[in-house]
Amino acid sequence: MNPVPQPIQLEARGIRKEYPGTVALKDVRVRFEGGKVHALIGRNGAGKSTLVRILAGSTQPTAGQVLLDGEPVELRSPGDAFQRGIATVYQELSLVPGLSVAENILLGRMPRSRGPFIDWTSAADQARAVLATMDVEMDVDVPVGRLGFAQQQTVEIAKAMSFRPSVLMLDEPTSGLARHETRSLFRLVGQLAEQGVAILYISHRLQELWEIADRVTVLRDGDHVATVEMAETTAEEIVHYMFGETVQKERPADLLAGREPVLEVRGLSRGEEFQDVDLTLHRGEILGIAGMLGSGRTELLKAIFGALPFDRGEIRLSETTCRRVSPPDMKDLGLGFAPEDRKQEGLVQTQSIRSNLCLASLDRISNRGFLSRRRERRLIREQVDRLHIKAPDVEEAVSSLSGGNQQKVVVGKWLGTSLQVLLLDEPTRGIDLQAKQQIFQLMWDLSRQGIAILFVSSELEELVEVCHRILVMKQGRIRQEIRPENTTADQLFVQCM
Repeated sequence: MNPVPQPIQLEARGIRKEYPGTVALKDVRVRFEGGKVHALIGRNGAGKSTLVRILAGSTQPTAGQVLLDGEPVELRSPGDAFQRGIATVYQELSLVPGLSVAENILLGRMPRSRGPFIDWTSAADQARAVLATMDVEMDVDVPVGRLGFAQQQTVEIAKAMSFRPSVLMLDEPTSGLARHETRSLFRLVGQLAEQGVAILYISHRLQELWEIADRVTVLRDGDHVATVEMAETTAEEIVHYMFGETVQKERPADLLAGREPVLEVRGLSRGEEFQDVDLTLHRGEILGIAGMLGSGRTELLKAIFGALPFDRGEIRLSETTCRRVSPPDMKDLGLGFAPEDRKQEGLVQTQSIRSNLCLASLDRISNRGFLSRRRERRLIREQVDRLHIKAPDVEEAVSSLSGGNQQKVVVGKWLGTSLQVLLLDEPTRGIDLQAKQQIFQLMWDLSRQGIAILFVSSELEELVEVCHRILVMKQGRIRQEIRPENTTADQLFVQCM
């Protein structure tokens, strides 16, 4: 694979996209230049995903044109976009875990030796060549399922780069990465830009933009609000572009945790993932768990919920001691879980918003095994209003929602149950500032109702701002308890290392 010979210009001119009951994009005009990293930001529902899908060929605009080097092009499918040199790496990776790195990079294009036989030597050489162009060394024979998330994301980018694109769109590429992994990704993106590739970089992490982007475009409610050089703007200006006037909420001073334990974990262990974990969660308390990726946080929450078996230890919930648990058992005892991977584990993407909101509470809206439409409508109306879910029709597929609204549905499905404890694993991953504030406000409201929350986040600032207490988890063990009022995010980061 050779570098792109001439920097290209990708332009959206007068792009408009209408859906039943809403306008996602309104006369958007923006240009992306080769050799530069161009950030695209906006709150959930601003139109970012719609614009990316149009540029990727997976969605057709209602009006307007896409131009390459000033010439109009028709992108009627992702295949059309690939042929025009436009590649997209989405937040949810599309790798096949059981196949090797080489097989994933060349998926559907494996070289042949004779007839139907694959030339494995040539495939490995081609995959290494792609990775070498990106200045990445990796064993191309290892199954990608054995790789960490950062390495899997590198493979996904390599797969896109194997098509020799002149435009590469990255959707929330750092949402699941630790800081050192993020720096490695930034180096890779910078190298691709130096080769002349136009990088379109979508992110909700505003602090990243000054490290990686040359220019930023802001969308708000479907409108193109501004395009500015990163060196000539500030965080305050960008937030104003995104939200207009907004108020950053802080944990209320009167939000007090109770003294009654509602969840107790004693000696919980699972292989090398976590060992001898002890924790107590009190009624109405928001307890954070801080730690680097791989520290065992997600595995711990899944084990408490019963989604992963544990080797030894016990869990006490609602005065019931459990040595073996399952998700249905824990739900019946008042435990809810919003997993990190909301699309794969938290939602049924092909089902409607209505169906997803009712998933955990079917027993409460049924009568003798028959669904009560009246109860269902009341439940849906309550959760949509309570969570400010932005959707023109609850009968639309949940996949049509923005990331922030999907996350609200994940949480909302538990609010119709007899909830006592809610486990939240990265609930603000990939959502904008306003949606984060709404999630935080919901957590505080639940706390006031006496519902306890166990909260995992890689954004350490969130833990300091939201929680009553924070547990530091390293190498599968709880190492320390910290009071947020006595620490900063930077100090907490040092404790997690």
